Amino acid sequence: MMSVSVVSSQVPLTSFHHLKGRRKSRSRRPRAMPISASDSCTDENDKSTTLITFLGKGGSGKTTSAVFAAQHYAMAGLSTCLVLHSQDPTAEYILNCKIGNSPVVCNSNLSAVRIETTKMLLEPLNRLKQADARLNMTQGVLGGVVGEELGVLPGMDSIVSAIALERLVGFFGNFAQRNRRKEKFDVIVYDGISPEETLRMIGASSKARLYLKYLRNVAEKTDLGRLTAPSLLKLVDEALSISGRRPLLNGNMSAEIWDAIDRMLERGSSALAEPHKFGCFLVMNPNNRTSVNSALRYWGCTIQAGAQVAGAICTASPHLNEESAERVRKNFSPLPLSFLPHLPTDSSLDWNAIMLNPASKEARDLLSLQAKRSSSLMSSVKFDAAKKSVTLLMPGFDKSEIKLYQYRGGSELLVEAGDQRRVIHLPPQIQGKVGGARFIERSLIVTMQ
Repeated sequence: MMSVSVVSSQVPLTSFHHLKGRRKSRSRRPRAMPISASDSCTDENDKSTTLITFLGKGGSGKTTSAVFAAQHYAMAGLSTCLVLHSQDPTAEYILNCKIGNSPVVCNSNLSAVRIETTKMLLEPLNRLKQADARLNMTQGVLGGVVGEELGVLPGMDSIVSAIALERLVGFFGNFAQRNRRKEKFDVIVYDGISPEETLRMIGASSKARLYLKYLRNVAEKTDLGRLTAPSLLKLVDEALSISGRRPLLNGNMSAEIWDAIDRMLERGSSALAEPHKFGCFLVMNPNNRTSVNSALRYWGCTIQAGAQVAGAICTASPHLNEESAERVRKNFSPLPLSFLPHLPTDSSLDWNAIMLNPASKEARDLLSLQAKRSSSLMSSVKFDAAKKSVTLLMPGFDKSEIKLYQYRGGSELLVEAGDQRRVIHLPPQIQGKVGGARFIERSLIVTMQ
């Protein structure tokens, strides 16, 4: 194992590791706001659904920001669905709308739904049980599994939220289209159960592609894989046919199936890099240093997960400290940043008044520019062929938290920070052994030999 030195202009040398390898609301209907739908997050020529989500420390105003965004898009004339993944009743109070596990119309153009993990697990499990009963593969063992108990297993919240959002958004292409609900929304605003779960969901497709290669090798090159893989594929295929969807096998060979799964995952991961399909916003309380530092960290984690942050929103308190506001703008520059006016969360709100309030204009402008932001997004990776260097944007991380691994003959770098891992594919002009690395401000600069 070879160590890679990381030099900072202000601190001593630090080693990085280097390795080989419907109840409708009775409130009045809001009138349309002077916001053009073409200026919002969907393009006239692209009818795909846009997914918007928010990351922030608990108590920073994440749910309030999500409801504000959902109201903004709905009043812009876009069919919008607010998806909640917690039992927090805040959204119900400020929308004056009871939200359940089926989409309910809250007001014009705005629906809301609450994801409940245990209930959502029952449908796919029941299909597998029916398929198993036909094929008798587990000899009744699968029939004894209680779906309500699976919700306590690690990762189930992330899996269920990903499935629910995929049904509404359809990032995975043709296969997802067969899974779509009857409702067709222009915008899905997702308020996750926690920032960590949301980040795992964002990075799920790219991480799954990494492990798919190993799983395929096991299935095709080992006796155990050749024995079990066909049976498992047959079980899934039978479950899909029970649900009325096109069979997965459909006469295809194993290699074709693996290739199809890889292409599906690639579409899902690439969609997160397209601003008109995905927007992630940081949320923070500018008067709370912990909240600000958490937002910076989530910025770096989002990049590690394979996506980009579209902007930052500060939830203003009634007594906003101007010094704190200026400090936050500087810390997050050049990321677009706006301030959201203070919104009480203990009662329903007059959303017409809120949207017409000049104090809301900055936040509405930030949310409306989603489709036009592709050229202004900061690049998280920059290659310099002349200097044979790679610059990685990693806000919120300290150099001691970052580990580098190199494998595949120097053609790739694996960057580990927090609980996320990211693979950087190096262009031919830069490929080689790592010669050194230094951390300057929010970026890690890696020099190749």
